[in-house]
Amino acid sequence: MDQIDKSYFDDELLDFFDIWMKDHGLTEQTQKAYLGDIRQFLKSASAKQITEIESIDIMRFLSTKRQRGAGDSTRNRCLASIRSFFNALVEHKYVTNNPALNIKKSKIDKQQIPSYLEGDYLALFIESIQGKYQIRNVSMFLLMSYAGLRVSELSKLNISDYNKSNAILRVNGKGRKWRIIPLPDQLVYILNLALDARIQPKKKSEQAFFISQFGRRITVRTIQKIAESNFSEFKKKHSELLGKALSSHKLRHTFATQQVIAGTDIRTLQELLGHSSIQTTQIYTHVGDKQKQEAMNRVIPILPKFQSVSK
Repeated sequence: MDQIDKSYFDDELLDFFDIWMKDHGLTEQTQKAYLGDIRQFLKSASAKQITEIESIDIMRFLSTKRQRGAGDSTRNRCLASIRSFFNALVEHKYVTNNPALNIKKSKIDKQQIPSYLEGDYLALFIESIQGKYQIRNVSMFLLMSYAGLRVSELSKLNISDYNKSNAILRVNGKGRKWRIIPLPDQLVYILNLALDARIQPKKKSEQAFFISQFGRRITVRTIQKIAESNFSEFKKKHSELLGKALSSHKLRHTFATQQVIAGTDIRTLQELLGHSSIQTTQIYTHVGDKQKQEAMNRVIPILPKFQSVSK
C-alpha cells in the first residue's frame, strides 16, 4: 500500500474512532484529546500497517513524547488514547489484539494536593460576579463549588434534570453515568432565579439549562472562558492570589475539599463527585495542620495524673 493509500486509511480509522468514542459516551474534551494523540501516533508509525503495530512501536512513541517535554500525566493520557483506539479496533475486528494492554502507566505522585479556594475566598469570589449574565454565571459557579459538578456536566445540564419540588439535580456524568445530587435551599433559590432569567434560546426546542449569549447551549470552552475572566478580575483585588492557578475546575476541587473538612466520608464523597474509582477521590483527603490538630484534640485520651517521684 503506498503512502497516499496509507494516509487515506488512517483518516478512515480516525473517523471510525471518533464515532466509537461518541457511541461510548466519552466527553467532547476527551474525544478531542484522544483524536489528537492517535493522529500523532499513526504518523509516528506510518511505516507500518495497523495490523503490524507492536508494543515496541507504542513504547517508542511514548518515549519520544517524554523526550519532547511531556509529563507523566500527558504520557498516561496518550497511553489511554492508544489503548482505547485498539480496544475499538479489536471490538470491530480490524485487529486481533491490543498491543497497548501490557504497557505500564507512569507513576504519578498521589500526594499532590489539588489547588482550591481557601477560607472566605470562595464566598468573596461568588459575590464579585457582576455583569449582564450575573445570575447565570453565579449559578454555574455555585453548582461547581457547592454541588461538585464538572464543566462538561454543566454544559449537558437540561431543565428536566432539575426537580424544583424535590430539590434534586440529575447529573449526566462521565461515561453517561447518572447521579443524584440533593440541593440545599440556598442553591435551589439561586437556580430558580437562573431559570427565570434564562436567555431565550434560538430554538424553542432547546432544553439546555444554561444558554449562551448567542442563544445556544453553553459550551465547555465558554464556561471556562467566563471563569478565567472572572478569576482574572478577582485576582486584581486580591494580590495574594496572583500566583495561584485558579480555573473553573478548581471550584470542583474546592467543593471536594470543603466536604472532607466537614467530615464527609470518602464513599459519600465518591458518589457526590461521580468518581468510578475511590482512588480518584482519595486525592482530596488532604486537610491542613489546623484540621489535623483539631482531630488529634478530639481523640486525646484522659490520662491519669502522675506525681513526680523524687528519690
